[in-house]
Amino acid sequence: MADGSHCFYCREDLGGKRFVRNEGRPVCVRCHTKFCANTCTECRRPISVESKELSHKGRHWHEECFRCAKCYKPLAKEPFSTKDDRIMCGKCCSREDAPRCHGCYKPILAGIESVEYKGNSWHDECFTCCHCKRPIGSQSFLSKGNDIYCSPCYDRKFAKHCYGCKKPITSGGVNYQEQPWHSHCFVCSSCSKPLAGSSFTNHQDQVFCVDCYKSTVAKKCSGCQNPITGFGKGVNVVNYEGSTWHEYCFNCKRCSLSLSNKRFVAKGKDIFCTDCGNK
Repeated sequence: MADGSHCFYCREDLGGKRFVRNEGRPVCVRCHTKFCANTCTECRRPISVESKELSHKGRHWHEECFRCAKCYKPLAKEPFSTKDDRIMCGKCCSREDAPRCHGCYKPILAGIESVEYKGNSWHDECFTCCHCKRPIGSQSFLSKGNDIYCSPCYDRKFAKHCYGCKKPITSGGVNYQEQPWHSHCFVCSSCSKPLAGSSFTNHQDQVFCVDCYKSTVAKKCSGCQNPITGFGKGVNVVNYEGSTWHEYCFNCKRCSLSLSNKRFVAKGKDIFCTDCGNK
């Protein structure tokens, strides 16, 4: 613009010269930069009429100063967002808003596979077993305190181990004499029948089902010839000179009087009450 006026500030004759009107008053280019120009938000220098000016929400920038606050990418011709008064490109803004990985603390961007557990997020590759360091992926896992374990590592470190096969017991199981067993490992020493939930007995540190104990281990009653077991009626026994009886079978051979806790007379393999023995 040019006319016969003078600069409002320095009174320089503006005839034939470039000038700017500020609030309707003519101002030379030099005085405009000094007194009237907006200050660049980034570099804090005035934005002269020779520079291209960009404005957003009451703030002003030189075109070359309008950059992403994170990556410094020029944004004059690019879409942008604002966050806490900072200008950012779309990618950096997404990173700012994205949840942080609980493992590497880097942002988890949209579209990237991730895991959420107990209010925390992980990149898929960062969600790893704290012992073997392998990614959990789609396999099952367990936690102990703040630590995450894959199932094999958890079993090796914390699970009880079977007294029989020495492998970890992951569920169920049987405890006998303070020793843990898998249910399928706790079996009869003779026939290998599983004993969980069944009656059994111990003989010389071996366990037997009732049938095998009767047939292979239990002593035979010298009276009825049936096995003497700790089950049912035949709990109390009588021992005499290497022979064994059920208490209820220890009777006089002649009159069948019970001789338990009584005096008796032995003749060969037979026993008699004192009356019958003296006849």
